[in-house]
Amino acid sequence: MGEGCPAGISVVSAVLHGSGYGGPVPDSPASGQDSEGSANQAAGLGRRLGAIAIDWALSILVSLLLFPQARYGSSASSLATLVVFAVEVTVLTWLTGASFGQRLLGLTVVRVDGGRLGLGRAALRTVLICLVVPAIVYDNAGRGLHDRAAGSIVLRT
Repeated sequence: MGEGCPAGISVVSAVLHGSGYGGPVPDSPASGQDSEGSANQAAGLGRRLGAIAIDWALSILVSLLLFPQARYGSSASSLATLVVFAVEVTVLTWLTGASFGQRLLGLTVVRVDGGRLGLGRAALRTVLICLVVPAIVYDNAGRGLHDRAAGSIVLRT
């Protein structure tokens, strides 16, 4: 645990204050577990990339079904895929705390205070992910610029 973190800190607070990227983030230093009895961790880069790949592949399939007139590889197809991706990630992150790919890989997106993301934060986060650069620049706690702007963090569940 990071220096200066009091006993009983939240999972998110532990990640943000020094437990590091991808490591365990216990709620209580004595127990090494959160209040539900399971050790939470900041999401590692591999799981995050896997989740976005799953979401993108699903978005391609859905856009091909919804927009058959857009030939795969065309500008129209690319735009349709991006729109489907943005809607899927925004809506599912807002309603369930994780996109389809994140849910499959055992990840959840929460606010830094541990609460659920509202629609506005989920939409801001998704728009920034679609811009790519904010998603590939991240800090030592594993939070990309998109997560910092939205006040969110991705945790393993």
